[in-house]
Amino acid sequence: MRSDGATCPQKSCGLSLPIYLLTTEIQIVQLRNRIPKLFFIPSMALTIDQDTRRVLSFPVVQPCEGISPPTLLESLITISRRICSYKSKLFATQRRNARESIRQIEILLIFFEEIRDHSPSMWNPIVLCLSELHHTFQKIQFLMEDCTREGARFWILMKSHLVATQFQVSIRSVATALDVLPLNSIEVPYETKELVQMLSKQARKAKFVLDPGDEEAMKRVILVMNQFENKVYPNVSMMEKILDYLGIKTWGDCHEEIKFLNEEIEAECVGCNEREVPLLSSLLGLLSYCRGIIFEYSNFSGILDQTDGRNNNLETLSCLNPEEFLCPISLELMTDPVTVSTGQTYDRASIKKWLKSGNFVCPVTGEKLASTEMVPNTSLRKLIQQFCTEYGVSLAKSRKKNRDISRTISPGSPTNEESIKFLSLLLTSKLCCGTDYQKNKAAHEIRLLSKSNLFNRSCLIESGCVPYLLALLHSTDPATQENGMSALLKLSKQPKGQKVIMQNKGLNSIVGVLKTGLKLESRQTAAATIFYLSSTHENRKIMGENHETIPALIELIKEGTPCGRKNSVVALFAVQIRQKNRQKAIESGAVPVLLNLLSSCNRFELKTDTLAVLSTLADNITGSIQILEAASLPLILRQLQTIETRAGKEYCISILHSLCLNCGDGVVSILAKDAPLMSALYSVIADGTSHASKIARSLTKILQRFSETRAAFQIAELRQEQFVHV
Repeated sequence: MRSDGATCPQKSCGLSLPIYLLTTEIQIVQLRNRIPKLFFIPSMALTIDQDTRRVLSFPVVQPCEGISPPTLLESLITISRRICSYKSKLFATQRRNARESIRQIEILLIFFEEIRDHSPSMWNPIVLCLSELHHTFQKIQFLMEDCTREGARFWILMKSHLVATQFQVSIRSVATALDVLPLNSIEVPYETKELVQMLSKQARKAKFVLDPGDEEAMKRVILVMNQFENKVYPNVSMMEKILDYLGIKTWGDCHEEIKFLNEEIEAECVGCNEREVPLLSSLLGLLSYCRGIIFEYSNFSGILDQTDGRNNNLETLSCLNPEEFLCPISLELMTDPVTVSTGQTYDRASIKKWLKSGNFVCPVTGEKLASTEMVPNTSLRKLIQQFCTEYGVSLAKSRKKNRDISRTISPGSPTNEESIKFLSLLLTSKLCCGTDYQKNKAAHEIRLLSKSNLFNRSCLIESGCVPYLLALLHSTDPATQENGMSALLKLSKQPKGQKVIMQNKGLNSIVGVLKTGLKLESRQTAAATIFYLSSTHENRKIMGENHETIPALIELIKEGTPCGRKNSVVALFAVQIRQKNRQKAIESGAVPVLLNLLSSCNRFELKTDTLAVLSTLADNITGSIQILEAASLPLILRQLQTIETRAGKEYCISILHSLCLNCGDGVVSILAKDAPLMSALYSVIADGTSHASKIARSLTKILQRFSETRAAFQIAELRQEQFVHV
């Protein structure tokens, strides 16, 4: 149309198009240029795993030009129905924006179903419009998922402005797509067309703003975070209003929010993008405080983080990790060891985090650092790399774990720092003066807070909670004893925690749980705690002088669960790094118990750890004699041929070597007759560790010398017989 209302004449070019179709074709060309030519699988956008997609990320997939129009339309109907199904779900925030988006998509769903029922004869004019709508609807579905996701309510609240903007952008995209839709060429009822036209106008003018309630709740959160940052105890009634507004009504709801925030912080750090870490950390501190204080009387029993399950306490317990290779801060294998001015060695990432958080004392010695200079410990690094190569340990996995734990040296934000300090003091006061229920609840909170966070552990230890946790080990309530023991396990991973436990004579209480704990889980946790406490020579000496520690570990190997047995075996290995403790283990009956475990166990990791302990006991003459008296030489030879781990084979050869040295020709004569043995020895000489190769060569020489001597003796006997006959 011209400005004067006259119709513009069309040039003859074969086929002529109506004016509205000509205009539409121009818009379609413009739209075509904006659409990336990507491949598309219709179900792909609808089945993206929510667990793998981060909140407020939108991995939408653009339909390709070659897609079948009916297929595209059917997929669009499916995704529209899914969006409409959110009408019945709880929106803690963005209620108005979500409701308006769903209303508009309900109208379009009717329109899409009408198109499908009437099967248009000309698809080309509308297919690009449908493609653009499909692209936009995917994003809207992700927004709906995020706004209704359990555990993400606080985060969505604090991102309300961003979310509202995303809703507005999406609905405006719907209006843009509808602009190129040739309604007059589509055979659908007139009423439906009118609805779509009205919707297009509304979508173009729609304003998506924050709900007043969302804005007020966000202001309250900021006010509470400021109170923490200013070292003022927060207004509890205000916090309760925020929680009530977001529908966080139970301890479990609050726990889900904390889990989500921890996952987001970890994802930020792994992606080396820590822009959101301060806000995430602040919310984490606030919600940790809420979980521990506001939900004090909420039911928490049985609601445990699955990652804090029984078996996971055992994963780091292995005889394969020499203590000198572990960083004292992260307790993980060092990937880049450096030495500081006090002479102590740490992993570079961990000590840098320590210094960055404002700590200028040595974490192990407590001495003030003369300088922050770090000297690379290249010799130790080479040993660690050799260790990883020889034992098949993934240095990359260790590096990832190290980064994940070392990031928690720093609180992440002043709000989180002060909230955890406040919470630590309050939990300690509950342990000291609370009711039995409050003490159990406080121990459970400490257990969760210290699970994988170095800063939290440090605050809790400084708050003085350790003596009160040790007192809980004498509780007659199984749950209270278990929570107390599990909390101490987490704190014992920190050098400062180990020191405080031993200073408070905590070993006796821990050994008491190891012997007669009310639950097997508590006993196996006690064994794991002894493993961490045995990280220093002085502590190993105290454990050896304690007449109950080693016998209690051996007893749990006999009657514990698989996890308990593994913990006990590895703890026993750590304790007997001190040679004087080996004789006590032998006198306490360790050898027959370990041999029985070796013959009955099917788990190769536990077998390897058991062989590691036996190899140290076999160094002792009494230990070697007990192995022979148990008629276990065939068992060791069989393990050498069948065990899957290289370390296990090397431990077997070490045991056989010790038996030869300590028990003489009787053992050597048996081994010399074992044909497969020499093949295993040559394999270790060629491919084993330097230490194992040395032992294998020594055992080979012993066997060869015995064979040569026996051959010489037989020749001499033969000659003597011939001389007698002559």
